[in-house]
Amino acid sequence: MAQLIVSDQVLAWFKNHGRHDLPWQQERTLYRVWLAEIMLQQTQVATVIPYYQKFLKHFPDLSSLALASLDDVLTLWAGLGYYTRARNLHKAAVVIQQQHGGCFPENFDDVLALPGIGRSTAGAILAQALGQRHAILDGNVKRVLCRYFAIEGWPGKKAVEKQLWREAEACTPHERLVDYTQAMMDLGATICKRSSPKCSACPLQAGCEAYATQRVAELPTRKTKKVLPVKTTRMLIITDESGAVMLEKRPPTGIWGGLWSLPEIDPDENIENVCMQRWGYSVQVIEDNPGFRHTFSHYHLDITPSRIIVGNSANCVQDADKVIWCASGETQSRALSAPVARIIDQYAQSSPKT
Repeated sequence: MAQLIVSDQVLAWFKNHGRHDLPWQQERTLYRVWLAEIMLQQTQVATVIPYYQKFLKHFPDLSSLALASLDDVLTLWAGLGYYTRARNLHKAAVVIQQQHGGCFPENFDDVLALPGIGRSTAGAILAQALGQRHAILDGNVKRVLCRYFAIEGWPGKKAVEKQLWREAEACTPHERLVDYTQAMMDLGATICKRSSPKCSACPLQAGCEAYATQRVAELPTRKTKKVLPVKTTRMLIITDESGAVMLEKRPPTGIWGGLWSLPEIDPDENIENVCMQRWGYSVQVIEDNPGFRHTFSHYHLDITPSRIIVGNSANCVQDADKVIWCASGETQSRALSAPVARIIDQYAQSSPKT
């Protein structure tokens, strides 16, 4: 009974207070909904919208995405973060082109088998695009259910997640799946927020166990925080006398995988030796600049940028697929991580001190 009340009340609330004008709601194709769901993983709607619109302009359908180079995909994704999503998106498009005749699959198991798609994302795609009945359990929905049913324990634990899936399945109605799926995500994003939830405006307040027992701030149970390790690196803004900047292609996997980046060395390495041994360039000027910290989910990275002006190459052979020189302004058309773009904006175009 409680589960039926949830769906009825959430749907009634959604009619007047939910989000009905999001770009991916205007033309609900499987491709458009899939793209949105991948971008929305760990990213807020307001951040996603301009990326989504730009991405659709360049890749209006699945075929255009499958035929694109990964570098083009990463360039459009640059700044959105969590780049594994972009790599998996491109990989999935190729798989669909090769194994499903270029048509996004409509079967749950086939969707779940695609790179970068888990149970909740697969359900959200099929519910949103086709109205199929599938429960979803993204971060917003987990928060709503944890509070409404007073479910204790960190949601990332298998036992807790299993309990949440049971509640999610039970709450999912058999009709209006498109609205209900969006309604639950909207409720968590706009009302049942992590901090400063708007309980007075919540359609589920009357039956919410966390609200009744004054435990809204305690639920969902937070994961025990670990002290993040700190790593250090020196990023080299290597420029020639014309001001062009050297970029290196990062490995296809790992942090910023497949993106163009500034060359990195250990902070204790000798810059002049590295430039000569790795690229065959003699160093004319070295400028150290203030460092800063960039935090990933699992460690801090302390970055020290150093601007290097180099002279002529000593006949060192370079792989054009892995090392390029970009003239001033051209770096904006490359797939760069946010910290690298920040460094280039700050230093690469500044006048060298001689």
